[in-house]
Amino acid sequence: MESLPDAIVQYILSHLNNARDVAVCSCVSKRWKESLPYLKSLYFPRNSFDGYTGSDSPDIVIWKMLSSITCLEELVVYSPFTSSGLASWLLLVHSSLKHLELRMDNITDYKACVDSPSKLDCVSAAKNLESLKLWGVLMANSPKWDVFKNLKSLEIVGARLEDSALSAALRACPKLTNLVLLGCEGVRSVSVELPYLEQCKLDFYGLGNCSLSLTCPKIELLEVQGCSWLRVRETTCLRKLLIANNSGRVYMVDFGKLSALESLSMRGVQWCWDAISKMLEWSSEVKHLYMKVEFTGDLESLLPFPEVDFVEFFNSHPKLQKFDIHGAMFAALCQKNSLKNVEPGFVIPCLEEVVVQVRSPLNAEQKMSTLESLLKYGKNLKTMVIRILQMKSNHSSSDDFFDEICRLRFMNRKIVRIE
Repeated sequence: MESLPDAIVQYILSHLNNARDVAVCSCVSKRWKESLPYLKSLYFPRNSFDGYTGSDSPDIVIWKMLSSITCLEELVVYSPFTSSGLASWLLLVHSSLKHLELRMDNITDYKACVDSPSKLDCVSAAKNLESLKLWGVLMANSPKWDVFKNLKSLEIVGARLEDSALSAALRACPKLTNLVLLGCEGVRSVSVELPYLEQCKLDFYGLGNCSLSLTCPKIELLEVQGCSWLRVRETTCLRKLLIANNSGRVYMVDFGKLSALESLSMRGVQWCWDAISKMLEWSSEVKHLYMKVEFTGDLESLLPFPEVDFVEFFNSHPKLQKFDIHGAMFAALCQKNSLKNVEPGFVIPCLEEVVVQVRSPLNAEQKMSTLESLLKYGKNLKTMVIRILQMKSNHSSSDDFFDEICRLRFMNRKIVRIE
């Protein structure tokens, strides 16, 4: 390193970002210490101050490091800090800072949330942010944010939110292209109106009875967990869609024609059949379909799916390339009348991969017929994976059914695989 020009040394050291590494390097020599102002990114892990015995508080130590840097673009702080400390740091670096990630640790601290300024309120000083990621957030009141004109990505992980506070936060970020809310509880009804949003992942924790309205004409990817009512009307750009509800029921979906949709995933314990049938109708252009819904039924009663006609289903989804089918949907395709009226010349033109989950030997004959039909009519089928879970039966029919599946695999060993 001693033989390198100053500019090269500064360039190499500017790629350090762990605060402890930076502190150690700055003690090596005067020449290395002079490279500190050229850092672009600084990261304080959770254990940054473990064993620290200095007289300055961690807030002041961070402030001193930041005051030595001329043009910091990224700041990540996982170690504990106070709102006054955060305010002092952002006062130093707000003009150059583009990426900010903070572990807030106030999800259960209501007093810290209502203190003024709160940690959330302090974030508004970084007006030039392009991305903001917050962990462990209590957003009981609307954050006092001015408009972030350059913010493109907002991620909040592990949060307790009020509807009005979340709405206010989103209004302050009109240029968002990426929105991620993971492990968020307390939300009952949310409306998202972001004209530039392209990717959106929402995971609402709790009873699974949230209501979502999305008006984002450029949306390309949407993943939603925990909503019972969904309305997303402008979907001409939507290519990937995942809807899941592990705690509650999906009662209503309103998407309109999903003309650009390539991948659709529907998951959950119970969906109303009207919601399922509408999603299948709207997604006629889909290439990858994943279905793992166990029951239908409009209220408390859990009902099996009605029969789904095998030929009609694949005729309605002519571009389908990969089909992951689990639970009630497979049983619905395997009912007695599903394959009675196969038209001459019927084929499944684009299907290349099928993944089937089998859990019960009930209606084994119809299930085998459906599996054989997928092989027969899927002229371009390359892979069929049959996943056999613990069958809930001690009857010999389980063994017979398993033998039939093994026979199918042996006869089509280049395509069929059992897991």
